[in-house]
Amino acid sequence: MSATWYECKVKYRKTLESGEQKVVTETYLLDAVSYTEAESRITEEMKSYTSEEFLITNIKVARLAEVHPFENSDRWFKVKVALIAFDEDSGKEKKSNIYLLIQANDVKEAFENTEQAMQNTMGEYSIPTISESPILDVFPYFDGEEAVEEISDKDNTEKAEQEVEEAAEVS
Repeated sequence: MSATWYECKVKYRKTLESGEQKVVTETYLLDAVSYTEAESRITEEMKSYTSEEFLITNIKVARLAEVHPFENSDRWFKVKVALIAFDEDSGKEKKSNIYLLIQANDVKEAFENTEQAMQNTMGEYSIPTISESPILDVFPYFDGEEAVEEISDKDNTEKAEQEVEEAAEVS
């Protein structure tokens, strides 16, 4: 199942590096199953960002096909990718557009990261536009299963090591 991404705008009083306080509206992205869950999740995330009161001013569905984070990058770029297909009936090329959110430091790196994200695509595509997004951070859904799997693997490894030790003692 593909994720539904929500853009959430949050207004709050931010303390700048100079010590000055300023009211800002910032945009964040998170995946959720509904507007209600998106509101709940952004509220939880913002509690860790600020101790000030905040107001969620807007929540909307972001029309994104995929989100690709890249390490050592601090900005997000919205990339329009035109998928090119040949229509045999009409004999013409058909383009369908998808939008990706790519993390990068500049437009050139966003282009390179988009090509890397698209490298397993079988069909032809072009990248008509890349624009910097106002999104400051992305909060993907985390349900705890990853942690459970890690714990299970650790428990299984410890159990196997214990069985090997017991077998060595018996022999």
